[in-house]
Amino acid sequence: MDTQTIVILDFGSQYTQLIARRIRELNVFSVVLPCTADLAEIQKHKPFGIILSGGPSSVYDLDAPAADARLLELGPPILGICYGLHFIVHHLGGKVLSAPKREYGHAEVTIEDGSTPLFAGLPSTMQVWMSHGDEAIELPGGFHRAAVSSNALAAIANEERRIWAVQFHPEVHHTPLGPQLIKNFVFGICGAAGDWTPAHFIEATVASIRAKVGSDHVICGLSGGVDSSVAAMLVHKAIGSQLTCIFVNNGVLRKNEFAQVQKNLRDKLGLNVVAVDATERFLAQLAGVTDPETKRKRIGAEFIAVFDDEATRIAKETGGVDWLVQGTLYPDVIESSSVKGPSQTIKSHHNVGGLPDHMKLKLIEPLRDLFKDEVRRIGRDMGMPEEILGRQPFPGPGLAVRILGEVTRERVALLQEADEIVVSEIKAAGLYSKIWQSFAVLLPVMSVGVMGDQRTYAYTAAVRAVHSEDGMTADWTPLPYDVLKRISSRMVNEVRGINRVVYDITSKPPGTIEWE
Repeated sequence: MDTQTIVILDFGSQYTQLIARRIRELNVFSVVLPCTADLAEIQKHKPFGIILSGGPSSVYDLDAPAADARLLELGPPILGICYGLHFIVHHLGGKVLSAPKREYGHAEVTIEDGSTPLFAGLPSTMQVWMSHGDEAIELPGGFHRAAVSSNALAAIANEERRIWAVQFHPEVHHTPLGPQLIKNFVFGICGAAGDWTPAHFIEATVASIRAKVGSDHVICGLSGGVDSSVAAMLVHKAIGSQLTCIFVNNGVLRKNEFAQVQKNLRDKLGLNVVAVDATERFLAQLAGVTDPETKRKRIGAEFIAVFDDEATRIAKETGGVDWLVQGTLYPDVIESSSVKGPSQTIKSHHNVGGLPDHMKLKLIEPLRDLFKDEVRRIGRDMGMPEEILGRQPFPGPGLAVRILGEVTRERVALLQEADEIVVSEIKAAGLYSKIWQSFAVLLPVMSVGVMGDQRTYAYTAAVRAVHSEDGMTADWTPLPYDVLKRISSRMVNEVRGINRVVYDITSKPPGTIEWE
């Protein structure tokens, strides 16, 4: 059975990924493409519907996103949001101008045409979230006004062409009835079945992997985290003994993680795991490096190089290796701007973007279209233990991006001890499963302290704990004072080399979850 897909064209809105998530929550698959995607790329997904996201540009800007206006003639129902409304009006013969009064924030919308299916079951007035500087003042032929705010047009419709658009953002929490509007579009207008479930995904993915791989041998890069473990289980479910998993100690893992992960993967998942201790190789690559992007890229390059070496060795034993599995997730793809478009690159990810030319392995990324919470749902449906699925996210570059400045063996050891204290105290308080991520960061800041009658001059450690749904946005967690007190007391008393502890209360945005 083909997967029913809603295609979202990204015009640069900070909320584009929220649109994708709202649709996924309806058990309907959604995919984000750059607004510059050509018609063939859009049609490849056989969309049941198309959503045009908001964006910061004006349709008259010289650098306005260069989308192909012919997408409005493709046939599937279309929903424009904010800039998407302006795009529709502008390219179908209407007029958009800079609004005399801009609207940012809460607003009340009055629905003028309750008969249009987009507003089915919704009240005559709605609280919404506005964010626009332009407005449509003349509509294209065949369109009519469907809703207004006190300052501007708020929605338009052309049922004959199956095109609707709203000036507000239904995808954000500040539009309480927004989910119903999106549901009306997805089910009432597009006619989606809502059958994109974990069981459906597993069945389709396993069949696809089996067909793609055939009798070839596959290696899988394992970190011990949720993503790579679920990816490995999907491939294992498809091809069994044709899969060999490789777990690399990159020298910047958490304390005792190299041994613990091997035990979990072999004993609890039954995977064939080859463990490679490449600590010296990675530390040599990181010597003298302080720039965060350089750290990530060097770790990524060495990570691939280790796999290249192991693939060569395993190939001799198995008669050849053709594929490499990676646990790449959708946020990795988005933040690395593998989806090319007007959204800005935040940071690069070591497991995104393909392999070097000299490496002959082809990629299998079974989770590439999923958010983290969706990956956990897939794992639970496959019966994986909660100890693995409940593990907090851990970055591919490991502690290297939590050690600001140069990564040395001594600094890694310091952070391993400090991080172990943070995690153990949060687990002891029963908070681990309620927090998206919690960890320690070693800062390149030394300060004076007093311990006993001795003057100390040692490092500062930061504690970070955040709430999040998928890592795209996050709020800092107000840890109880007694938990913070125990963490601080233990850290300065038990970790020789740290004499000061601070707590990070920055949300994402404006910060990122990791410090580098």
